[in-house]
Amino acid sequence: MTEYGRGYGSEPWHPEDPLYGDGSSRGQDQQPQWDGQQAHRYPQQQADPYAQQHYNGGWDGTQGGQVPYDPYDPYGQQPPADPYGGANPDYYAAPDAYPPQPRHPQQQGMQAQQPQQGMQQQQQYQQPPHPQQREPYYDEGTGAGDDWRAEPEPREPEPEHAFFADHGDDDDRDDHDPREEGRGGRDRRGKKNKKNKRHSGRTCLVVTLFFAGAVGVVGYFGYDFIMSHLGSAPDYEGEGTGEVQVEVPENSTILQMGLALKKAGVVKSADAFSEAAVDSKKDKILQPGTYSLRKHMSAASAVELMVDPKSRNGLTIREGLRSGDVYKLIDKKLHLKTGTTKDVAKTESKSLGLPSWANDSAKIKDPLEGFLYPSTYSVGENTKPAAVLKQMVARANQVYAKYDLERNAQKLHLDSPMQLLTVASLTQAEGKYKHDFDRVARVVYNRLKPNNTETYGLLDFDSTVNYARSKSTLDTGSVDNLRNFNDPYNTYKFKGLPPGPIGNPGEEALKSAIHPTKGNWYYFVSINPEKTLFAETNEEHERNRRIYLKEQEKAK
Repeated sequence: MTEYGRGYGSEPWHPEDPLYGDGSSRGQDQQPQWDGQQAHRYPQQQADPYAQQHYNGGWDGTQGGQVPYDPYDPYGQQPPADPYGGANPDYYAAPDAYPPQPRHPQQQGMQAQQPQQGMQQQQQYQQPPHPQQREPYYDEGTGAGDDWRAEPEPREPEPEHAFFADHGDDDDRDDHDPREEGRGGRDRRGKKNKKNKRHSGRTCLVVTLFFAGAVGVVGYFGYDFIMSHLGSAPDYEGEGTGEVQVEVPENSTILQMGLALKKAGVVKSADAFSEAAVDSKKDKILQPGTYSLRKHMSAASAVELMVDPKSRNGLTIREGLRSGDVYKLIDKKLHLKTGTTKDVAKTESKSLGLPSWANDSAKIKDPLEGFLYPSTYSVGENTKPAAVLKQMVARANQVYAKYDLERNAQKLHLDSPMQLLTVASLTQAEGKYKHDFDRVARVVYNRLKPNNTETYGLLDFDSTVNYARSKSTLDTGSVDNLRNFNDPYNTYKFKGLPPGPIGNPGEEALKSAIHPTKGNWYYFVSINPEKTLFAETNEEHERNRRIYLKEQEKAK
């Protein structure tokens, strides 16, 4: 049956409530459902034929009355009782209420046998609160106002002890009372407490930074005081005795140099060597290399011996120098007969540490060509030629491994790392100047192309002819005469690269051979030390040659 006239709110229960009792005592806003046609159409006597049955017995079942039907309690539980001892006569006054459902006799008997104390205990939990004790309730969705069915608010937590109130992170703990949201309230614990805690955190940070800075300052000046008053780094005295070879690796720092010297027994500590280098302001001119030093030297003496070519017996090999010229310098430095080092190189070449990819072809004039790396070496009076050559080869292996000649030769479509080293030697010999190396290397690769219609695979380099003749001159003869010169290094007659390097290239020429610039040049001519002209065609090259001849006439 449709429940016309039944609202969502609860019925009043207190006798002093103006809505208590029958429909005649209700306000106009509470009884439009029963006035007018509905009141005549549904008289109270007919609206609830079971009304007499509802009230012929008490709630305690002492009179054997039937328990009324509660539409909100379909499972037959007992409704709330009147706190004044009787059933609420208006509780089931709705005319269109559902009639009570008949109960099983056994169920009615069980209801009747419940003790009075149990009923009172149940009433204590089920009776609604007094209207004056109801908590205001407002449902934004339905617009309902005061409702005693709203959930009670959470209990106010006990105040926290002052010792614990200032501990913990304010950002991690929620001190805000959720009940005060939207009511214009403020933080239950107050803003002052949070402000104090923020100030306390900032104060701790400032104090911590202050002490950290103080410790750093004290540590810095304390270390300086100890080093200046209690002693410096351990050091030897005097010029030292004996002789020892020390190799300083590439890109070594001053401290790393000192460690190498300490390991060889030259200086007593790396710190003493570093201090001596910095104090003498010679830390910027110390270079990697192999040095002939003495054992148990003072740090200052070691520094002086390493930076002074005369005192350290330095031997400098410049870029592009041929192996034959290197042999002469070693003989002169060791006061040996001319040709002594050349003979050692020829007989002991396989024991000097050449890499596995070094070409041992019979066409190569010198197997050490390209492996006597340009640098400065320390050569003592008692040093053997083979020892000096080993130092140079070892340094070359170190640099070539750094630039990975094997992998880069494959990228440039060359047959072997030996060919890449040969290109670097040609770049060093023909370019003369560093700013031209990249384009000279490109000319070499362009002339090696199979589809080259300018030189048809010939390099036509005077430098290769001079190497074959063991000369160094600009006047190599006419091109026709050069075509008849039968030597594997003659690039005017034989296509492609010569059998091996024609000198010992430096690092700059090596890098240009690995990374040549892009261009279509096939010719070049250097008209002066500052300018080299490049050309793509032979006609353009002839014009550049005429400019070169004019520059030579001016120079005379």
